[in-house]
Amino acid sequence: MDNHTASAGSERPLRSQRYRELSPELDPLRIGTGWTVEDLSKPQVMIESTFGDSHPGSVGLLDVVEEVRSGVAEAGGHGARYFTTDICDGEAQGHDGINYSLPSREMIANMIEIHANATPFDAGVFVASCDKGMPAHLIAVGRLDIPSIVVPGGVMDAGPDLLTLEQLGMYSAQYERGEISRDELRFYQCNACPSCGACSFMGTATTMQVTAEALGLALPGSALLPATSHALLDMAREAGRQAVRLAREGITARRIVTRDSFENLILVHAAISGSTNSLLHIPTIAREFGVEVTADDFDRLHRGALFLTDVRPAGRWPAQFFHYAGGVPRIMEEIRDQLHLDVMTVTGKTLGENLDELLSSGYYERCERELSSRGLGWDDVIRPSSRPLGTNGSIAILHGSLAPDGAVVKHTVVPESMFSATLRARPFDSEEEALSAVLHHEVEPGDAVIIRYEGPKGSGMPEMFYTTEAISSDARLGTSIALITDGRFSGASKGPAIGHVSPEAASGGPIALVEEGDLIRIDVAGRSLDIVGVAGVELPPNQVEAVLAQRRAAWVPRPSRFDHGVLKLYTEHAVSAIDGGYMA
Repeated sequence: MDNHTASAGSERPLRSQRYRELSPELDPLRIGTGWTVEDLSKPQVMIESTFGDSHPGSVGLLDVVEEVRSGVAEAGGHGARYFTTDICDGEAQGHDGINYSLPSREMIANMIEIHANATPFDAGVFVASCDKGMPAHLIAVGRLDIPSIVVPGGVMDAGPDLLTLEQLGMYSAQYERGEISRDELRFYQCNACPSCGACSFMGTATTMQVTAEALGLALPGSALLPATSHALLDMAREAGRQAVRLAREGITARRIVTRDSFENLILVHAAISGSTNSLLHIPTIAREFGVEVTADDFDRLHRGALFLTDVRPAGRWPAQFFHYAGGVPRIMEEIRDQLHLDVMTVTGKTLGENLDELLSSGYYERCERELSSRGLGWDDVIRPSSRPLGTNGSIAILHGSLAPDGAVVKHTVVPESMFSATLRARPFDSEEEALSAVLHHEVEPGDAVIIRYEGPKGSGMPEMFYTTEAISSDARLGTSIALITDGRFSGASKGPAIGHVSPEAASGGPIALVEEGDLIRIDVAGRSLDIVGVAGVELPPNQVEAVLAQRRAAWVPRPSRFDHGVLKLYTEHAVSAIDGGYMA
């Protein structure tokens, strides 16, 4: 161990025992909860999870929690179960429920903070799978700074012919256009989610599971295990045992996770072509660890970074295959010379030591057995560094007169024809209006579909998933138009989509000033996004700015859509999307 951690074998006074002295009611209340008198003096471990019947990613987590609790007991501790069930972005799509998605991240993290600080615990094990539950737990881990270990809840199986849920947007758009029958759509709906676990593509849920491991907060090889596998339960049990060890040694989360850890994570994110929603989550997580990570850090580190993972939506295979190819350790092994190998992890060892142990333990051979039975090798799913899928990462941050503070594009899923283009603006003040125009052929090649007032302050920053799928699945539009929004996209989205445009429309950003027929220039390689013309005529920058100044003077802020409840609270306090969309 280095100066990040306590010495092996050294034990610290337990926080829980100090609280017992301060609160005479604590012991009797815990005895009434089922604790034995002997349990009261053991290391006390909070087992926090998003278990619930809310969606496939959470419904299977109770078994994982119970294995964690068994592992805690085996190591001489006592585990207490706490639950903050998350919602499902997929189930919230297509209606105003999606407005609650990003705010739910804040509420889950806040509830975990309350659970951990209202009662004493010596360590925590955090079990989650999906889009907002996973980053919320990571935010809470940084905020609490207690000995902590994260257990990613695994990934679901693919359906027939490797059907995965992100394809439903495409099939739904095809049905709306009359290209497939209702029976065909129904078949896809009934077979896209054959098991519990996070959806089987490299979306936000799977990206955030990878994030936990890449930061060193989850055991090596634990991200994206098959959710129905015994390997996941074994990993959960070991996490419970390790949590007690961390508690006894006083090794807290912030003593493990450093700026170098986040730089490693961003390089892994590039290699997997991770979700654009990471640009909301990772800076917010870093903030709780006392580390500043900006969107421009992503852009800097992605430049020249290797893109290795042939997994949907950017690639061919379901995320179910990622672990079989070696998972996060394989990615890290392939980019080993770029990583900070001396960072500490929850194993109590450095990243380099963990990778060395995996190489000598037969880990990769065990992973590959399933791929071998399918006639595939690991390098069909995770490319070796000698033949990457790309050499410029997967994320670019664009700046310019349309996005002075920045905008996000996942260039690995953008058609080359949209890397540099000048397009006609078609502004819409909601996703519903834009989606209707796309589906009813009111959008033409050469258009820039602009969806605004969908940022954190505008509506809670919902996903524009159905619109991106309607565009990318349309052969006429998928390579000839762009979607630009101050909202965000699903991690499943692909196609010419630029999001997180900042400042957002609700804050008076330039995106609020765009009018029909303005000219928008996209230059992904040059990292720019600009308004370059008015009424179809290209103008010098000073003349464009003069027109925008006139519009800005006449612009009137929209009244908030929300006058009560969580969405009022969130939209009033949310910071810009480019800074993470957290509540200040």
